[in-house]
Amino acid sequence: MVPLASLLLPILIAAVIVFVASSLIHMVLKYHASDYRQLPEEDQLLAALRPAGLTPGLYHFPFCTHKDMNTPAVQEKYKQGPVGFLTIYPSAPPNMGKFLGLWFAYCLLIGLFVAYITGRTVIPGAHYPAVFRVAGTVAFMSYGLAPLVNGIWKGQPWSMVFKEAFDGLIYALLTAGTFGWLWPR
Repeated sequence: MVPLASLLLPILIAAVIVFVASSLIHMVLKYHASDYRQLPEEDQLLAALRPAGLTPGLYHFPFCTHKDMNTPAVQEKYKQGPVGFLTIYPSAPPNMGKFLGLWFAYCLLIGLFVAYITGRTVIPGAHYPAVFRVAGTVAFMSYGLAPLVNGIWKGQPWSMVFKEAFDGLIYALLTAGTFGWLWPR
């Protein structure tokens, strides 16, 4: 068993490497550029939404309770459409510093769990492939499988989900490599 305290360096370095890799993926490779589309007649739709006074949160439409879902009126709303989710942020320019800070904290959190599970299952001085295999599996379960939920429950396009899962594979390989490289001898 490897104490968690002796894995603080791999946790931090892996988080930094994943953070940099994700920045390069989104700013240089740009294969996520097609993930989002502009609303048709955006100005008119936004003008129609403003008077509703929407507060930040996640909205589902058409809205119904579980017990009302099968009523003829709600079924007709679903048939007429549109059907979807709407996420509302506070009205202000996006705070990229906050988003990036939260992303880095998330990378640290995943690194912490990778360290915990790998440290409990791989002995000190283990060879690189043994560390890589366990750390990579745990990291992929976090980075690569998590996006699937959005395709299943939130209707996110599968093309976007698979790109995020592919990103997760890259992040997992980088995390695994970092843990294998810095594993206590």
